[in-house]
Amino acid sequence: MTSHPARASASDKGSGAALVDGRGALSSAVVKALRTGRAPIYATVAVLRADPWGEDLQLALHLLYEMHYRGFDGVADELEWDPDLLRLRQAMETRFLHALRSDLADVPRSVEEAFAPLLVEPLDLRGSVSHYLETEGELWQLREYAVLRSIYHLKEADPHAWVIPRLTGRAKAAMVAIEYDEFGAGRPEQIHSRLFADLMTDLGLDPAYGRYLDRAPAPLLATVNLMSLLGLHRALRGALVGHFACVEVTSSPGSRRLAKAMRRCGAGPAAEHFYAEHVEADAVHEQVVRREVIGGLLADEPDLEPDIAFGCASTLLLEDRLATHIRTAWEEGRSALRTLPG
Repeated sequence: MTSHPARASASDKGSGAALVDGRGALSSAVVKALRTGRAPIYATVAVLRADPWGEDLQLALHLLYEMHYRGFDGVADELEWDPDLLRLRQAMETRFLHALRSDLADVPRSVEEAFAPLLVEPLDLRGSVSHYLETEGELWQLREYAVLRSIYHLKEADPHAWVIPRLTGRAKAAMVAIEYDEFGAGRPEQIHSRLFADLMTDLGLDPAYGRYLDRAPAPLLATVNLMSLLGLHRALRGALVGHFACVEVTSSPGSRRLAKAMRRCGAGPAAEHFYAEHVEADAVHEQVVRREVIGGLLADEPDLEPDIAFGCASTLLLEDRLATHIRTAWEEGRSALRTLPG
């Protein structure tokens, strides 16, 4: 077993979010290991018995994935590659992936079948969170939605950048072009994560990276963990492309509804601008990712088609689970955010 000093170096200070408390045996073991620099202490059976959709496993995964992004204040950077933590992460990833594949055993395995339903706006939008916010949502619900989405949007496009060195030729060129737009096309003030931080400021929220991690429930963490899982594994590059394509294909209509919701509730110009920007940008990105990124990848590696379809299906599954969580909470008159202990 390995250990590292708990004291952080100068480069560790102020670089990431505050480390939160655990929500069960696995996440508590990860938190303690990150705080002390010692190997995590947990029972192997705890992973096997863990709910793959539950708060404990999803938070534990998220904490370990965050070490590959900005890390946590006071946590040594070297723990990113700690073999004991990676061993635990691998076991939890296996549990998560098995749950996804089990729930998606009967989904399409071709790109055409997977994406065809997404290219037409559904007639029934009653289960859509963006439709609800557009038509009857209140400002407090827009603020909650922003808090939830901040876990990803404050690092928007970062997970997908991992696929770039794993692509070649046409697919790589197209992916880089899309990511260039996501990262502001050379203008730091236009980086999409910065635009979302401006949205949060307009809504009276704290735009600090990871500020609301403790309020993020498991269904939200799962949507973000999926990106990191697919991005960190070269073997899952096809699934990451499928995930990215699914996000781009479905983004424009939802962003249009959310821009209207922000305007209707008087959320502020920056709040409306974030989604208005995505209406136009993602409409273009949708065409590029389907024709060039997916088309180029399939031309190079046709055997990855089922993985691309799986990435799309996984995204829809987890987004549906999150939408159900949010709508159920709001329909019952309560917050969709996680209630803090005490």
